[in-house]
Amino acid sequence: MTERGREPVAAVPERSVRTLPGWLGLVLSLVLMAVSIWLFVVGLPMDVWDEPSPVLLVGSGLLFVVAIVLLNGLFVVQPNQAEVVVLFGRYLGSVKTDGWYFVNPLTAKRKISLRVHNFTSPQLKVNDANGNPIEIAAVVVWRVVDTARAIFSVEDYNAFVGVQSETAIRHLASQYPYDDGLNEGEPSLRGSAEEVALALQRELQERLEMAGIEVIEARISHLAYSPEIAGAMLQRQQAAAIIAARQKIVEGAVSMVEMALDMLDQQQKVELTPERKADLVSNLLVVLTSDRAAQPTLPMGR
Repeated sequence: MTERGREPVAAVPERSVRTLPGWLGLVLSLVLMAVSIWLFVVGLPMDVWDEPSPVLLVGSGLLFVVAIVLLNGLFVVQPNQAEVVVLFGRYLGSVKTDGWYFVNPLTAKRKISLRVHNFTSPQLKVNDANGNPIEIAAVVVWRVVDTARAIFSVEDYNAFVGVQSETAIRHLASQYPYDDGLNEGEPSLRGSAEEVALALQRELQERLEMAGIEVIEARISHLAYSPEIAGAMLQRQQAAAIIAARQKIVEGAVSMVEMALDMLDQQQKVELTPERKADLVSNLLVVLTSDRAAQPTLPMGR
């Protein structure tokens, strides 16, 4: 359902325009110029008492004007460029193949680049999924694939790319947390670079489809906490890293203690009472989990 008095704008389909070789238009223009000059010479009086021929002179002038107008139909298309041809406000078609062409001289022609473009967004200050203020920027690689949509569907497709890219980046940042934190496996802006890049590319492609633009790649180029919380978040990251490291150390120490006890039981070289096993486990855990070299204490018998 649309609002009363407001209809959706239909996209103009891209099509090819009929053209002639450029040399043919040039030759036709030169021939008309030559005929115009010949008529002008013939129309002049050959003697002082002769009258000039107004018909020939007027015809000469008209042909010369037509020859000059025909030159407006000549245009050159460079590689990876296109020419959009419009006749009195009506879209005739586009020329994408490089070369020298001739079309109706009364048409208006507009060049459009089909080359690959880069757009680097400014650093945007947004909130991530957890509400933390962050700074984010991205690089978008794009190109025009539909010249009719790029010209007629939007006012300025370059500005359209910039605005929609910033909007997509802000929306993307609000969907993911900055980092994993304590929730392992949860996608994040910092830890899931490939997933985030694909999500940004998909959203940009949906937004820029109406302008006939293809998004080749989109990636985050800058990601950081805002300065006002950067110090506190750095401490949180360090604490999380220390906890994760300690957890790995404890897991490895317990595994090594179990292995040592199993080997002693299998070889049956030492009889260990429960008290001595407890002491052995305690000593091994201290040695394996300590961040400093352990100092052994030797019992002295009396």
